[in-house]
This record gives sequence, structure tokens and C-alpha cells, in this order.
Amino acid sequence: MESEKFARLSELTAIARERELTPEEQSERQALRNEYRAAVTGSLRAQLNNTTIINPDGSCTKVHEHILGGKSKKTSGEG
Repeated sequence: MESEKFARLSELTAIARERELTPEEQSERQALRNEYRAAVTGSLRAQLNNTTIINPDGSCTKVHEHILGGKSKKTSGEG
């Protein structure tokens, strides 16, 4: 999400604390919230897709495989 859009979302939130938003402002804020939520979710998903769990037996499991019940990959991490 672009910083200008994030700043606008923050601005609308501050305005909402002072007075009731107009229907147009409410609609804009909801659209910006949805965009922000999608950006955060996508970023988190990308981070988790690149995260590996190292099991006590030395095998490695990608987090998304672990969550989906996938098979772990044995590594030769001994030594």
C-alpha cells in the first residue's frame, strides 16, 4: 500500500474520532482498509511461505506445508 493511501486512511480515522464521517468518507475509508488488509495479508503470506521449521530430528518443513499437513523434507544438516 502506498504511503499516501496509508496517510489518508490515518487521516480519515482521526476525523472519525472528531465527527461522524460522511457516506463518501466512510466508503473511501472502507476501501482503503480493504486494500491495507490485503497488503498486510499478502506480506504475511509471503513471509510464511519462505519460513522453514527445523524439527528436532533435523528434518525441515516449510510452514505452509506444515499448516496444510504436507510432508517434511529430510535434510543432510548433520555435522
